[in-house]
Amino acid sequence: MAKQQTFADKAKAKKKDSGITVKMIKTTKTDKGSFKFNEKFVKIDDISKVTELK
Repeated sequence: MAKQQTFADKAKAKKKDSGITVKMIKTTKTDKGSFKFNEKFVKIDDISKVTELK
């Protein structure tokens, strides 16, 4: 039996999400005085909204 769906067909079927994924890194100061870095990925609609992230 031959395959009915090729890899190219699968790739075409996936929808591209509109928006941009940005890596956001926050720093927090611990009680001991050292810094802790928390990083996460955030999806935004427009690149100009990067400055509005908190």
